[in-house]
Amino acid sequence: MPFPSTRMRRMRRTDTFRALVRETELSPTHLIQPAFVIAGEGIREEVESMPGIERFSISGLVAEAGEIAAAGVGALMLFGIPAAKDEVGSGAYDEEGIVQMAVRALKDAHPDLTVITDVCLCEYTTHGHCGVFRQGGKEVDNDLTVELLAKVAISHAEAGADAIAPSDMMDGRIGSIRYQMDEEGHPGVPIIAYSAKYASAFYGPFRDAAGSTPGFGDRRGYQMDPANAAEAVREAELDLDEGADMLIVKPATPYLDVVRRVKDATAAPVAAYHVSGEYSMLKAAAANGWIDERQAVLETLTSIRRAGADAIVTYYAKEAALWLR
Repeated sequence: MPFPSTRMRRMRRTDTFRALVRETELSPTHLIQPAFVIAGEGIREEVESMPGIERFSISGLVAEAGEIAAAGVGALMLFGIPAAKDEVGSGAYDEEGIVQMAVRALKDAHPDLTVITDVCLCEYTTHGHCGVFRQGGKEVDNDLTVELLAKVAISHAEAGADAIAPSDMMDGRIGSIRYQMDEEGHPGVPIIAYSAKYASAFYGPFRDAAGSTPGFGDRRGYQMDPANAAEAVREAELDLDEGADMLIVKPATPYLDVVRRVKDATAAPVAAYHVSGEYSMLKAAAANGWIDERQAVLETLTSIRRAGADAIVTYYAKEAALWLR
């Protein structure tokens, strides 16, 4: 009688057999491409710390979005870089702000492309924090910030955004945004909530791209402690209770256990954000010849899906979608 463990190996012998028993699928429709839009005209700037990623003014973004859509990527997530900043991030909710204008241009040119907008103040404040401070204050004012975030969300919905994604980590902001958007006639716009956003060391290249490095202090007072996982589940459950439609865990690969715990606890749609530092590390290793980039990226993204993510926000979205064809 043959040794019974060979039964496992027999189904790994050929591509066909491996495909027949594959448990986790990765396709372009699972991917969301972040994109940076900058105020001005004719701008196309490479982000030095993120090889292959660029900041575009609106016309360039529209052209890039066409390529992203043609690759089969599921959606685009938009981050704005304004011409000017102030203490309260007023450019974030300006009807003629950079994101609002970009959304209108994208939907005019690519009506079938799903456009998700980041809702936060960090790119728009002179101090680089995700919220505002009261006069002379040393901590972000949660409730005042929530009021402004609702204004941002409504302005994005009115511009035509298909979904909004609050990334600020203020308490109660999902409930406030949901209520205000419903009151203003946007009950069909989903909220994709950054429910477990960690105070991570992996955000550096993004802050270079978006110009959102805090001018003082850090964000540990409102972003999550990397040591905590049960807290992420509580955050996710609170956001669902307040009206979130999808949950985000950020970053992705250092927090795959959190992705799984949130998915198992809530059974809600979950996205994981494969952040700028994760992207740049893979790019650097590939540039040095230490890894096969294509294989390493697809393995990484598959691992995120295997952990329970329904969708993946990744700077590799367009490249990976082309590799998956």
